[in-house]
Amino acid sequence: MKPLKTSAQKVQDGLNALGIVLEVVEMAESTRTSQEAAAAVGCEVAQIAKSLIFKTKEGQRPVLVVASGVNRVNEKTVSARLGEKIVRADAAYVLEATGFAIGGIPPLRNEKYQAVLMDEDLMQYSEIWAAAGTPHAVFRLTPDQLQTVTGAVVVSIK
Repeated sequence: MKPLKTSAQKVQDGLNALGIVLEVVEMAESTRTSQEAAAAVGCEVAQIAKSLIFKTKEGQRPVLVVASGVNRVNEKTVSARLGEKIVRADAAYVLEATGFAIGGIPPLRNEKYQAVLMDEDLMQYSEIWAAAGTPHAVFRLTPDQLQTVTGAVVVSIK
């Protein structure tokens, strides 16, 4: 087995540090979008846990929303849940806040996050797939494991 790319290894190390046995795999195909990831791993788009970074409008703090690959995040719903308006974060902000580029953001705990929310629609699947640091790396896990590795609150994000 060849070594993981640096960013993918960083995710594997993060998972290992949490004491959860999950394996980061690098794919030949792109996994940057939910559709590409689903095609690469052979699952439904809804089973892709996409990590989206928003920022609070006032405090400029990052918020991670882990959504089912078929769902759009309703920013008003999330803002109401947090009690503070959120806005989409640009690529530079995402990289600075997470250490990862868009298309490879893993759903892992980060002390910088003001909040982590997880789409309740992900809970219906026995397995889901998440990004692992690069647009070609993913890992498989259960919704309960996702909640554990993120520390997320499960909510409706639609």
